Amino acid sequence: MTAGTELSEGRAAFARQGWGDAYAHLSAADQQASLSNDDLALLATAAHLTGRDDERNELLVRAHQQFLESGDPRQAVMCAFYLIMSLADQGEFAQVGGWIGRGHRILEEYGQECVEQGYLLVPSALQTLGSGDAAGGLAQFAEIAEIANRFDDTDLRNMSRLGQARALVNLGKVDEGLALLDEVMVAATSGELSPITAGVVYCATIEICQDVFDLRRAQQWTAALSHWCSSQPDLVPFRGQCLIHRVEIMRRHGAWPDAMEEAHRACALYGKFPKQPAAPAAFYQQAELYRLRGELAKAEEAYQQVVRLGQTPQPGLALLRLAQGQTGAALASIRLAVDEADGESQRARLLGALVEILLAAGELDEAAGAVEELAETAVRLQAELLSAVAAHADGSVLLAAGDARAALFRLREAWRLWRDLDAPYEGARTRALIGRACRALGDEDTAAMELDAARWVFRQLGAAPDVAQVDRLLAKDLSDLPAGLTAREAEVLRLVASGRTNRAIASELFLSEKTVARHVSNIFTKLGVTSRSAATAFAFQHDLVPG
Repeated sequence: MTAGTELSEGRAAFARQGWGDAYAHLSAADQQASLSNDDLALLATAAHLTGRDDERNELLVRAHQQFLESGDPRQAVMCAFYLIMSLADQGEFAQVGGWIGRGHRILEEYGQECVEQGYLLVPSALQTLGSGDAAGGLAQFAEIAEIANRFDDTDLRNMSRLGQARALVNLGKVDEGLALLDEVMVAATSGELSPITAGVVYCATIEICQDVFDLRRAQQWTAALSHWCSSQPDLVPFRGQCLIHRVEIMRRHGAWPDAMEEAHRACALYGKFPKQPAAPAAFYQQAELYRLRGELAKAEEAYQQVVRLGQTPQPGLALLRLAQGQTGAALASIRLAVDEADGESQRARLLGALVEILLAAGELDEAAGAVEELAETAVRLQAELLSAVAAHADGSVLLAAGDARAALFRLREAWRLWRDLDAPYEGARTRALIGRACRALGDEDTAAMELDAARWVFRQLGAAPDVAQVDRLLAKDLSDLPAGLTAREAEVLRLVASGRTNRAIASELFLSEKTVARHVSNIFTKLGVTSRSAATAFAFQHDLVPG
């Protein structure tokens, strides 16, 4: 084709959102004869939407220079703005600062008020939000909104509303923030926004909904994002994020085979574009499905891929270690993840797993503290999903502490919440605990029915580890340990019998000395002994010491 034909085909493809064809034709035209300013900007956008990040940046620099040379400083600044946002995603913050400075200098020399001044304020407002200053970010985005309204710029107006919504949520004004998000999404779904802005709005909105554990809103807007992506077959940057959101929602609703298929698609896509910011999340969702199905080696590899892509795969990796029987390693990693969590929402995502691992380690006091924090966060965010997690965790701690009646009350509350949220796996886990609580209260018939119901769900989902655990409960074969010892108490007794001190036991099992002392006291009570030597004799008599 001639350069003119390639250019015509490229423009037509861009207009119908055929990003791959637009890129191919426009780049072919560019090779034959350098593109004009506007067409070069179209090519940069097509490169962005087809995942060609390095080429996008080079094209934006070229377009910026051409706009300057042709005396169009405003469009030159818009190229700088998109370059700034791209470089920020890549972590190139020194370049970001340089381009922001250049943009401001160009507008100062231009000497007139214009909407591009508002665009250049967006990176600074995002930085303010990211630093934890929600009030400052809210004020900055309000200033940006005023500029957008003055020049009637739809993209900037909705960027500012998106930023204000995030700031309001961070300030604890969740309902107000979500209402503003819904308004922004109307602009996105009605086709009022440019492609890049629309994609940013879709994905940011869903992320905010997930941050406040609003599962229903996240599900509705993910469906809208899926529809938007399906109309653009060549789209890369937002398609993967769409798949990731779909995987999480499908997994939550029990459609595990479909979720795994979508996870494979997301991982295949990001295997070609590993620099995309959402790439680690794709492999994390795949790893979670493998772990829940009991395919631990595959889960391990997928979690490792998350690490290779630069993120920490928690709480999944800690729960994998727990499933592998490495309780100490699981506890060490989940504690570190909670300590390093950035913000209330991220901590809340980890606390349920922390409670589960603490209970496996016998750390009841610390688990109770984590439950309290979880419940407080659920109330503050008014999050039904988080309330269900908190009720389940609270029931688990109460059951471990021996208060089966109080545990049963909280677990039934959790079950009702999971049922309302249509979350079968989490609901089945709760019902298994309800069965254990009923058994502790002497109600074997109800216990058997609850356990059988949980087992049926686990089998339907393919949750092999949970099926095996319930099978053991139904067989009443939780343990062959004598004197009513728990598995953790038996482990502590073995170490006592080996001559270790409480401090040494605490170090080996990653427990506090206080917890070990409580275990030893409980062991003495159950065995009816008053000394470590008598407990050691019991351990050898009942073959609790290897060899």
